[in-house]
Amino acid sequence: MTHYKSNLRDIEFNLFEVFGRDKVYGTGPFAELDVDTAKEILAQIERLSSNELSSSYVEGDRTPPVFDPKTNTAPVPPLFKKSYDALVESGMWAIQTPSAIGGMDAPASLVWGSGEMMLGANAPVWMFCIGPFFASVVYKNANGVERDIKIAKHMVERMWGATMVLTEPEAGSDVGNGKTYATDNGDGTWNISGVKRFITSAESDLQENIVHLVLARPRGVDGVGGPGTKGLSLFLVPKFHFDVETGELTGERNGAYVTNVEHKMGIKASNTCEITFGDPQIGGGEAARGYLLGEVHDGIRQMFDVIENARMMVGTKAIATLSTGYLNALEFAKSRVQGADLTDAAKDAPRVTITHHPDVRRSLLVQKTHAEGMRALVHYTTSWQDDVLISKANGEKNELAEAVNDLLLPIVKGYGSERSWVLLGTESLQTLGGSGFLQEYPIEQYIRDAKIDSIYEGTTAIQGQDFFFRKIVKNQGAALGHLSNEIKATIDAASQAELKETYALLQTALDDVTAIVGHMFNDLMSAQNEIRNIYKVAQNTSRLLLAVGDLVVSWLLVRQAEVALEALATNAGKDTDFYTGKVAGAKFFGSYVLPKLTSERAIAESIDNSIMDLPLEAF
Repeated sequence: MTHYKSNLRDIEFNLFEVFGRDKVYGTGPFAELDVDTAKEILAQIERLSSNELSSSYVEGDRTPPVFDPKTNTAPVPPLFKKSYDALVESGMWAIQTPSAIGGMDAPASLVWGSGEMMLGANAPVWMFCIGPFFASVVYKNANGVERDIKIAKHMVERMWGATMVLTEPEAGSDVGNGKTYATDNGDGTWNISGVKRFITSAESDLQENIVHLVLARPRGVDGVGGPGTKGLSLFLVPKFHFDVETGELTGERNGAYVTNVEHKMGIKASNTCEITFGDPQIGGGEAARGYLLGEVHDGIRQMFDVIENARMMVGTKAIATLSTGYLNALEFAKSRVQGADLTDAAKDAPRVTITHHPDVRRSLLVQKTHAEGMRALVHYTTSWQDDVLISKANGEKNELAEAVNDLLLPIVKGYGSERSWVLLGTESLQTLGGSGFLQEYPIEQYIRDAKIDSIYEGTTAIQGQDFFFRKIVKNQGAALGHLSNEIKATIDAASQAELKETYALLQTALDDVTAIVGHMFNDLMSAQNEIRNIYKVAQNTSRLLLAVGDLVVSWLLVRQAEVALEALATNAGKDTDFYTGKVAGAKFFGSYVLPKLTSERAIAESIDNSIMDLPLEAF
């Protein structure tokens, strides 16, 4: 029996009962993938995740890859390789890849509904198998260049690995300060020189080749393209050279070498690497040759195709981990006998399972509602992504769908990772008591594996700043306004009398969040006259991100409860308990979480710059 516990019933509930994906599947660009086919894919992925993928989860942690500096390699454990091979052989990786290069044209909602299970079972396997998705990025940005289209097809057909290569040791999250350079060789290739850090899946023995997507600053082309991110271009730099026509390896090693693999707190099976490009002292001293993808100085725009997918992956991974953490805690609580029921004061009162104790039930509902509410957040986001894909297939641009998706991504990533990490440690592990601290149960590993989710692909602070300055201010509040109107419409309709109090709580929460946004806009405008007021705004960006996350999750739980109440009214049968849990969850979350937003509003409105005036020595 493996650690992973899926919730396929809830995934299908979101897809087909709440967000109406049954009306999308089998139509337009997804004509070849109807509801029955989608459900079969989900069922296959659940079986794969619960068995082959999760079987190596513990071994990958206990006996992680070891870097050999003599050979610059870091082979993975045998059982982990078996899990990876099972995913490759299943063909389920294809749903992230367009059919034009060997994949399957699948809706985003199915991609991430499936992805949740794979990421919850063994995220590093997914990360090593990301090559086909990177191939889709190459294909999308090839601009009709036949060479790059061929490379994308080789990446899929030969199942090459791939990486996103942004971060440098000195620059960190300040990508525009990178010092990796590219020099044109005049023959269609460029020499890359520099060092990159924190590169996921940059070395293993799983694939015959790895293609690194490297951000570098070209020399000799309009100078260096100017400072910051605008001067960056994207290059395809393979580990081994290959024949562009056939994809066959030439046997010649490229000068892109892994020079370190990090020792980490969690997700240890996932190699996090330092790569050195074109250093004559490393490996065989070869130059690191690569191909420019698309236009020069267009790298940061191209890389955002990867970054946005990565942020979606991180948030989904975090939420999936909380879900299986909760389900493990629930299973334990149902069997753990300890203490008597509080209503029975007799000394010889029978001992009961801890599910009889009020605070355990509170904890379980906190876990359940956050896990299921954030799963709904993922599916709500992907429903907008589906709309974007459908519009593109029709030759149209859906600006609203793109803007709302952009708004939701930092919530999925930032809110999802923060809430999941905290609740795994404060509630899931706590449910198990001392047993949760032991490696006998998976939750201690879940906690270690989940912490990175709030850090990589942009820390929570970065997500908060992106959320306010780029997704709200730059968009002039249009996407946030649309989202607020959707929430308001649910409140105004008040379609279920049983949820009367929850609708009222949701209205107050919407008012509180709207007030926080308004206050931040006022501080931002006042910064035109008093520049230091920008500090006040920045102190509230993470607070706003988490507050909006609480608001949206509560709203989505209410939408689920409305569907559940309708189902209960028409005889839900064997699903009665499932639907009852949905109604109870929406009411609990509303009363337990939403009142706290009034306090967050009060804090936001009282922010001053006293912390910025504090002498550093006082810290």
